[in-house]
Amino acid sequence: HCMKPQLPPKQPLHGWIILDKPLNMTSTQAVGMVKRILRPLKIGHAGTLDPLASGILPLALGEATKLMPYLFDAEKTYRFTVEWGAETETDDKESAAVNQSAVRPSEAEILVALPGFVGRVWQTPPIYSAIKLDGQRAYDLARGGEIPEMTPREVDIHSLTLLECPDNDHASFEMTCGKGTYVRSLARELGRKLGCFGHVSMLRRTAVGNFSLDQAISLENQGADVHTAALNAIRPPATVLDDIPAVEVGQDQARKLRHGQPILLPQPTLPENAEIAIFSGSTLLAIGEKRGPSIAPLRVFNL
Repeated sequence: HCMKPQLPPKQPLHGWIILDKPLNMTSTQAVGMVKRILRPLKIGHAGTLDPLASGILPLALGEATKLMPYLFDAEKTYRFTVEWGAETETDDKESAAVNQSAVRPSEAEILVALPGFVGRVWQTPPIYSAIKLDGQRAYDLARGGEIPEMTPREVDIHSLTLLECPDNDHASFEMTCGKGTYVRSLARELGRKLGCFGHVSMLRRTAVGNFSLDQAISLENQGADVHTAALNAIRPPATVLDDIPAVEVGQDQARKLRHGQPILLPQPTLPENAEIAIFSGSTLLAIGEKRGPSIAPLRVFNL
């Protein structure tokens, strides 16, 4: 009988790979691809991208997976194109039109409508989304023929800019937003507001938190040396913590933190309960919380 080929052992890799996800690949498939190339002990993705969307998909390796919540909450930037004249079941090009219109908005009409979509706004998520309803994902219910009842929710849209109207049927935008915002919902609601219907025909995520496309790696065109390219692309776990205060501690305090004990470290300038990144040299030890004159570890890293 034939022997199974020996796979190389899994590697204790820690950090972030900022993937430029290609079109027609799910976020899970992207994780699978990096898993096969690098064989990390642990890997996860922070913030799903639809198969029809390309762009930034941050992948966390090893201890960086503990930092994924920072990216779920991070600001995101998208560039996208809305096609006017049709609303679709999935709010993108993946399904047939459910509502159609011969009306097309002028550039001026689009510009007048945009401010109504900026700030704290209510948004109804697409029925084809990963939101859970009674323990089942909305898109599973939708694919099974049920029309899930989506509850509107509040999201933060920081900016929404019209980039260009290449023709009467399309308009391109850039949006910066907080977590839980759906570009597809925005396209649907903007189309309704303009009385012409609309859906997303192109979507690219250009930034997540501090990560931008110029730091992203595409593993598509790396050829035989894809393993080296992926290894070289790993960024330190603490990269996602640029926005929180950092302190450096000596060996004794480092030892205490590693055992989950609070350390005495007055940080008079920081407010109570502030989060602090704690380093020993350039190694991230923990994320702590200021409690009076001491810092209590919230998450400890084994780096």
